Amino acid sequence: MRLTEVLDLTGLSRATLYRKIAAGTFPPQHKLAERCCGWRVGEVELWLRNPVSFTLADLERNRDAA
Repeated sequence: MRLTEVLDLTGLSRATLYRKIAAGTFPPQHKLAERCCGWRVGEVELWLRNPVSFTLADLERNRDAA
């Protein structure tokens, strides 16, 4: 997912999104090309299920369960 889609889906502002990434409370971006980044749909959906208490540990638990 690209930035505009993530912002539309989550309702977060750009500044809040990047603040949450830095704090470890939103999934990080993944490099798609030299000047292009995006988010994995499954990771954003995992955040959407529990946005208040999401941590990066949730991503690890989700990967281990898969």
